[in-house]
Amino acid sequence: MTATMFEGFGTHDIDNIGVRLRVRRGGAGPPLLLLHGHPQTHAMWHAVAGPLAERFTVVAMDLRGRGDSVRLPASADHTLYSKRTMASDALAVMRHFGFERFALCGHDRGARVAHRLALDHPDALTRLMLLDIAPTLAMYEGTTEAFARAYWHWFFLIQDAPLPERAIEADTSAWLREGMGARWAGLAPFTAAALAEYERCIAIPGSATAICEDYRASATIDLEHDRADRAAGRRARMPLRVLWGARGVVEQCFDVLALWRDAASDVSGATLPCGHYIAEEKPAELLAEMLAFFGDGSP
Repeated sequence: MTATMFEGFGTHDIDNIGVRLRVRRGGAGPPLLLLHGHPQTHAMWHAVAGPLAERFTVVAMDLRGRGDSVRLPASADHTLYSKRTMASDALAVMRHFGFERFALCGHDRGARVAHRLALDHPDALTRLMLLDIAPTLAMYEGTTEAFARAYWHWFFLIQDAPLPERAIEADTSAWLREGMGARWAGLAPFTAAALAEYERCIAIPGSATAICEDYRASATIDLEHDRADRAAGRRARMPLRVLWGARGVVEQCFDVLALWRDAASDVSGATLPCGHYIAEEKPAELLAEMLAFFGDGSP
């Protein structure tokens, strides 16, 4: 199905130490990696990938446990779905294609992976764009009642197995549609093809485990890594552009730019007139931002 959404892109399965990762690659020019969010797949970039490929070599991958990438079992320490581990996947994908340095744009969970890659492998990134997140540690430490009510899934999905897994698996389509539809824009921004792709992939066995382990990692081992970075004074040092929805929860609950300026050295940012799913709610506006920020692909 996604072949028609990414016309001219090739499909690749890339191995990172036994982990198979599904990837789309298209275009020519400086490399640009795209990382998707929850509960989506690389298909979320369908409206911007083609135009970006006119200027860049665009690589859009499915995170482990999502899309058509491999599902791994749970582990006691949640390491298999830590953002450090998933950042190593992203790095392996780009090195597979011969890209030692590249630009990166991530949304939601993919943006958290991107942030970790920026801290662990700063020399790999030329520029970084993050969509609709504040730093994970800051969001947990700054949790209010309003945030907990709006992002209740953060706290439900980290509960011990198998409670949240069973809730997802009871009706994967309903979980996806009702969760995405509860955001500001409802389901209107999503094309039938994209929504069908998200539904297909979340129904693949093992998806619920992957989803929950991703969130459990964020509330445990990822916070350990974030606190170690803070204690050591490590900050993202490449140019960072942060965009978030003016109608979204992140805007309502956090001072986004201030939090990123605490975590990075060269930060700019702005709201866009939308909710959480920027790439599908406002693709033209996002594309303009990406072309302006990433420019000709130089640092």
